[in-house]
Amino acid sequence: MQVRGRLLGPPHRLYRGGVVTAWLVRILPDLRRQDVNNDLADPDRLHKRMMLLVPDEMGEEARAQAGVLFRVEDTRNGLQLLVQSSMKPDLSRLPDGYGEIALRELDGLLSRLTMGVSVHYRIDANPSKRLGKNAGPKTGKIQALRGAAAEEWWVARAAANGLAVSTVSSQSQKDIRAKGSVRHAVVRFDGSAVVTDPEAVRMAVLQGIGRGKAYGCGLLSLALAQR
Repeated sequence: MQVRGRLLGPPHRLYRGGVVTAWLVRILPDLRRQDVNNDLADPDRLHKRMMLLVPDEMGEEARAQAGVLFRVEDTRNGLQLLVQSSMKPDLSRLPDGYGEIALRELDGLLSRLTMGVSVHYRIDANPSKRLGKNAGPKTGKIQALRGAAAEEWWVARAAANGLAVSTVSSQSQKDIRAKGSVRHAVVRFDGSAVVTDPEAVRMAVLQGIGRGKAYGCGLLSLALAQR
């Protein structure tokens, strides 16, 4: 299924006490630059580059505290990086000429994610399961899921996060190998869904879903379905 319309990240960071604005940065990187290509070829370098957009010295949980999630994807305008954060990003910390950059303070979408609303979604996720006792020497290890098994994983995870999936298509992306040995099998899910738990959906959008969030997985992008 082809998802119509532009998919963007969420407009707000939601807390029990109220709503705080979040930001979305779109970067069309200059692929003629060596530093850009080095970043795109190295998950650890790319993670560090994205974290430059938020303050230093935030501790071991800096990514989660700053709400940093990102995704790399090809578009009709070329390769782009979508970066979401709950802190206003400091674009001056990117190298001059790194790429074409657009910053938006997002508003309106989360407030419209009410019960029964239909949406289009996109997410690059790391579908996986921990093997049980019957797996022999592989007991306790994480197994990547592909194909129908990955789609079943996504439908279940979406339901747990307030989305009833109506349609789903999946496409395997290039595996992410970080820090030499950590491997994330990435699958892109596109489709349509209906909101069944607005608060759960908002938190999923803001916090991300699944493993590998530091390396480009977990950013749930939603767009309201056209009526």
